Amino acid sequence: MTGNFNNYDLYYKFIHSYSPLGFRNIDFDSLLMKQLDELMEKDNQFFLVGDLLQTRIIYASSRCFQLIGIKPSELDLLDFINATHQDDLQRYYLCRAKMVNMAKELYLAEKGAALLSTNLRLRNAAGGYTQTLFQEYMYFVSIPYKSVFILQIHTNIDWWKPAKNSFHHYVGDDLKLLRYPDDDLLSIGIPFSQREFEIIKLVATGRNSEQIAEKLFISVNTVNTHRKNIIDKTGKHSISELIYELMEKGLM
Repeated sequence: MTGNFNNYDLYYKFIHSYSPLGFRNIDFDSLLMKQLDELMEKDNQFFLVGDLLQTRIIYASSRCFQLIGIKPSELDLLDFINATHQDDLQRYYLCRAKMVNMAKELYLAEKGAALLSTNLRLRNAAGGYTQTLFQEYMYFVSIPYKSVFILQIHTNIDWWKPAKNSFHHYVGDDLKLLRYPDDDLLSIGIPFSQREFEIIKLVATGRNSEQIAEKLFISVNTVNTHRKNIIDKTGKHSISELIYELMEKGLM
């Protein structure tokens, strides 16, 4: 693993410099932009900025083409749907819906910033799939007009070896987590196996253990064991409490 843990301040400098201009008239020959290019080359990243209320990308960095094979000038939000691995697509839709809701909350409050980050398999320029960290920093702006802008940083994390069936996921306002990913950052997420998550979703539909067992072709004892393990992993008093939390995080 490589990565510069100290230079995400370059992204903040970029926002400070160009956000009031609506990310127009970017000086690509400036020291800041050259430093950003060097950082992204070193950390295997690209980034984009957009207007969430207008659902449009304003600017995407040049390494977009190197990593996902799409020219920055041609990148569209729909491209991420087409590029996301089929098995991760439902989670992508859930995260996107959560991002939209977070943007609406920031806009109504007319202040603040928030962070959503997760990992998805994204089709790369060679046609294969790369484990990619999406870090989505959203913030309210009143200049040049009222809206919610997003800085979205994409990092190749093929070096990361997550536990089986687990994935990184964070929703909140702890901006200290907007940094180059390490194992501690990526360990923030969902500890459930695929089967456990499946049972959680079935509980959310109102099914009891007998109905879940019939649906999944397993014994009632097996279902109850999974339910106990789910509670033990989270420390919650009930699966209903966990379901509410997962809905708040945009995972259900």
